[in-house]
Amino acid sequence: MAKQDRAIRTRRAILEAAAVVFDERGYDAATISEILARAEVTKGALYFHFASKEDLARAVVQTRMSVTALRPELPRSSKMQELVDIGLIFTHRLLVDPVLRGSVRLSIEHSATAPHRDSRFDEWTELHTRTLMEGKERGEVLPHVMPSEVAELIVAAYGGINALSQTVCGRADLERRAIVLYEHLMPGVAVPAVLARLDIAPGRGARALAELERQRAATPAGVA
Repeated sequence: MAKQDRAIRTRRAILEAAAVVFDERGYDAATISEILARAEVTKGALYFHFASKEDLARAVVQTRMSVTALRPELPRSSKMQELVDIGLIFTHRLLVDPVLRGSVRLSIEHSATAPHRDSRFDEWTELHTRTLMEGKERGEVLPHVMPSEVAELIVAAYGGINALSQTVCGRADLERRAIVLYEHLMPGVAVPAVLARLDIAPGRGARALAELERQRAATPAGVA
């Protein structure tokens, strides 16, 4: 059991180290030597868990980049609050989770030869589209709004502010940029009554995530 726990910890350390290196350097520039130094493990330990840099990159992406990383999972006052929370919770997670940051960098890279290109942007867009469609059915969305088009706009715009924030200041201002995005976007999406109730304040992502974690802790194992 102790040996198994040690293997799990080693694998986790390698994943986190690789994610940090991929986030900072990108897939092409990242080297196994850098990852080994960051993780403080031997080459043998790394290759015991991962067959290659490609395999390691794929594991980083698959560990975090999924719709479940975005879905708020808790009932909201409106579908438009759920839409906002998707982005703000994700923003907070980006700031505290190095593996998620590495996943995002790998997913948005433009290298045509990157073997890990298993982009989850289609899933993100589908999630936003579905949320907007449900909001429209409930009368929360302005009549002119086309859910699929707005979903693509949100995902593209968020990708842009994330890349800009990372380049300019290592994502130190990412939450502010995300808030500004929603403050300018949502008046053209949500009906006035719903818009007035939206919580897009600083710290919303952290509060919503804490609420989610409290609910998970209070839910007995095996209960959906």
